[in-house]
Amino acid sequence: MKKILLLGSGELGKEFVIAAKRAGQYVIACDRYDNAPAMQVADEREIFPMLDGDALDAVVRKHRPDIIVPEIEAIRTERLFDFEREGIQVTPSARAVNFTMNRRAIRDLASRELGLRTAKYFYAKTFEEFKKAADEIGYPCVVKPLMSSSGHGQSYVHNEGELEQAFKDAMEGSRGDVREVIIEEFIDFESEFTLLTVTQKNGETLFCPPIGHVQKGGDYRESWQPYKISDEALAQAQDMARKVTAALTGAGIWGVEFFLTKQGEVIFSELSPRPHDTGMVTLGHTTNLSEFELHFRAVMGLPIAGIHLEHAGASAVVLSPKESWEPLDYNLEEALKEDHTRIRIFGKPDAHPGRRMGVVLCYGEVGDDVNALRDKAKRLAKTVLGTDPYEKFGH
Repeated sequence: MKKILLLGSGELGKEFVIAAKRAGQYVIACDRYDNAPAMQVADEREIFPMLDGDALDAVVRKHRPDIIVPEIEAIRTERLFDFEREGIQVTPSARAVNFTMNRRAIRDLASRELGLRTAKYFYAKTFEEFKKAADEIGYPCVVKPLMSSSGHGQSYVHNEGELEQAFKDAMEGSRGDVREVIIEEFIDFESEFTLLTVTQKNGETLFCPPIGHVQKGGDYRESWQPYKISDEALAQAQDMARKVTAALTGAGIWGVEFFLTKQGEVIFSELSPRPHDTGMVTLGHTTNLSEFELHFRAVMGLPIAGIHLEHAGASAVVLSPKESWEPLDYNLEEALKEDHTRIRIFGKPDAHPGRRMGVVLCYGEVGDDVNALRDKAKRLAKTVLGTDPYEKFGH
């Protein structure tokens, strides 16, 4: 049995803990607030801000874990190098987590060091730098905090009149203590997709079938698998994912995001060194192993005999309609009247308008119409809390 320290205890961490507990491991779930989703299924919990390096050190000294598994970006990542030197395994590696903590490091690695095709981009710490970059890139353009999650602070800027608000939103949407934004050219893409990439301790790099997804304001709203893509484009994406994960080192699952242009060009977008929100579609048995089971096996150094597409599937998010400090009342009955449907409620103890509270999963045979499954998942997601997956909430 291994002792695993999970840093961040949201819905993705919860599913990882379930995978670990099914294999008899011991998990301590950590987050900045009590009763976070992963804490509800873990052996122990710790509540502290993970950007507090001393608090993080104290928790590591207290529990002496064999493995540290980060689930969020807002961690005092430089401390992970110290833990790694002491013999604690960091997933995928301290280098990977440190690089991907903010968009500057990973974008520079991908574009400047590895030569991957990315959108044109600049960084800015002041509004003057920001405006100069926008003038050079042109409109429309995309603005993001260097460190954020779930689309916080991200916006599309259509003209100069929107710059000031976009800069303000990006600064306010930053996670941690990084106060800098990235401004990038708008890619007129046909679609976006995620390539879940598994690096192993003793084995070749593996890929899940690509996952199509749609984001609004940088936040995932729906995903589906399989995603139709040419063999040539898929080979390009796999080559880029293999290069960037090898440069970052370590074992685990990575969510590597790409744009596919109308001309069929594959462009690197983002990377997360952990299970990806769009990969929740794998909870609907689209693949023989979910992304969380794959992550667990890679972390533990266990064999992965193969990754196979077993069903076509789609996921759609369940969003909160209101502010609440009490558990919401979920209507599961309507959605569960329909076959080949699953609902995962995350168990978040409080809610605010637009917060992701659960996901609806619909699946069918591999040859089934994926668009029909997408429509079904979105329709049923709306019945759970009365909110449409694409509803706007004024942020």
